Amino acid sequence: MKRIALLGMPNTGKSTLFNRLTGATSRVGNWPGITVELLSGKILLGNEMVEIIDLPGIYDMHGFSEDEQVVRHFLHDNVPDLALIVLNATQIERQLSLLLQLKQFNLNMIVLLNMADEARKLGITIDTEKMSAALGMPIFLLSAKYGNGYPETLLATTKALRYSTPGMPETVRSQLEQDEYIEREMALILKQTVQIPARLPDNLTSRLDQLMLHPWLGLPIFFGIMYLLFQAIFLFGQPLQGGVNELFGWLREIAIAPALGSLPDLLQGLLLDGVYNGIATVASFLPLIVFFFLFMAIVEDTGYLSRAAFLMDALMAKMGLDGRSFVMLLMGFGCNVPALMGTRVMRSRPLRLLSMLVIPFSLCSARLQVFVFISAALFSPKAAPLVLFSLYLFSFASAILTALLFKRYYPNSEPFVLELPPYRFPTLRQMLMRGWHEVYQFVHRASKFIVAGVVLVWLLTNLPPSAAPAGADTWAGILGAWLHPLFAPIGITPDLTIALIFGFVAKEIVIGSLAVIYGMSGQALSGALALQLDWVQAYSFMLFTLIYTPCLTTIATMRKESNSIGFMWFSIAWSLALAWLSSLLFYQSARALGY
Repeated sequence: MKRIALLGMPNTGKSTLFNRLTGATSRVGNWPGITVELLSGKILLGNEMVEIIDLPGIYDMHGFSEDEQVVRHFLHDNVPDLALIVLNATQIERQLSLLLQLKQFNLNMIVLLNMADEARKLGITIDTEKMSAALGMPIFLLSAKYGNGYPETLLATTKALRYSTPGMPETVRSQLEQDEYIEREMALILKQTVQIPARLPDNLTSRLDQLMLHPWLGLPIFFGIMYLLFQAIFLFGQPLQGGVNELFGWLREIAIAPALGSLPDLLQGLLLDGVYNGIATVASFLPLIVFFFLFMAIVEDTGYLSRAAFLMDALMAKMGLDGRSFVMLLMGFGCNVPALMGTRVMRSRPLRLLSMLVIPFSLCSARLQVFVFISAALFSPKAAPLVLFSLYLFSFASAILTALLFKRYYPNSEPFVLELPPYRFPTLRQMLMRGWHEVYQFVHRASKFIVAGVVLVWLLTNLPPSAAPAGADTWAGILGAWLHPLFAPIGITPDLTIALIFGFVAKEIVIGSLAVIYGMSGQALSGALALQLDWVQAYSFMLFTLIYTPCLTTIATMRKESNSIGFMWFSIAWSLALAWLSSLLFYQSARALGY
């Protein structure tokens, strides 16, 4: 099977093009010669299937960041049949240097000048025919966002795959010779083929940045936007959540229960109260998860998260971190795993380790469903968004406290350089594709653990057979009673303790575990929790769930990215200790105040 590599600088629309090309067929896999996972997908071009690999965005082929090393090793050990080089047409005078560096690799290449629509609005004109003749490779204008130039790109790609890749050159210029050559070529090509206004016209980006990057108003605006995002999640998601709950309840009564009626009681209980209730409860929160990812995709794709990183850099520097660390924290809202992997762009190992220590405190999507469920069950519709927003603030506070305490052990001197892309409002297709991709990944991850988790919880709460289901004599009851002295001071009941234990494996299991423990799902489970817990206990439980050890996948990623078992165990121990102390302080303070 022939292979196409996507190459380019960050923020050039490379991932947008990849998503448009591959749709929902992308996967993550390892490649020979490198130690990280890359996104790839298969598409049909002409009469044959072709694999497309999305390589990390890089600024320089001679840099020392891990992403730059990954790209070099990939091109050396896995020479692609074709390389699609994606450049930002609005920044062609800066992006051309990477193209000229890649040209030295003697690859079979096609150049795609993306964001051509924005370049045209800014008065930038590029003569692609002259540039193609000067560089000796096909060059096309493209708008991956709107699809303009997409058919021509596919046709040119199909034709280019007919030719073999020349391969690496036998002689390579020295670094000095390459730099001089690139500088000369860039000046000549830009002079002959590109016309850029002496002064770019004022645009919406510069006007918005006066407000969004204001030294006093910038951060309040950012947190205000995040608060409105959580309000919107509940506003649009809760009605759909109620509908999904009713649907699963109706299916149980009408179809599932009658179909399993002839089975032995023990097996029937396992399938209905265990597997079905657990999966139904988790599935009922998909509408809220969908809206979360959809709104976060809008915030991220507009270019606003880069501004947030810029705003936070001064504060993060005082904690031994930088703006990139803040971006990784925000990325962790979706999933801690890619956020940990994203630290590869940092050259300083101390900065990477300190960033990896704070990233697991990000309120990931798996924790989100736990908090959405508890908030909806124990708090009013007006209070629930505030509760959720406060947990995000606690997430930041935990990360800040951790960084302040341990920054002296991870000193960093690496300068922070960040490109601020122009504001862009994503198209409806982009938003739907992004939301679908994130939800699919969430469900795919969750499905690995939920069924096994709820089955184990059901067994613990129903064995030995002589014990009453979910009673004190079951294995779960015995385990909960044994751990009760540890969790009683923070208001966590034995039933909640069992759910937390399975949360070590994956936070997606927590709500499914509660459904199995109580033998209920949906609104019935919410009502049972509301009767047994008050708001102080519920908030203490959510606070502990927020801070304590992340899922096994995150832990394994941390072990791999840090290349240190000791660092991994230190992170686990610190998060457990901080979770218990935070919940203890909140719970005992609330009780002392009479709540």
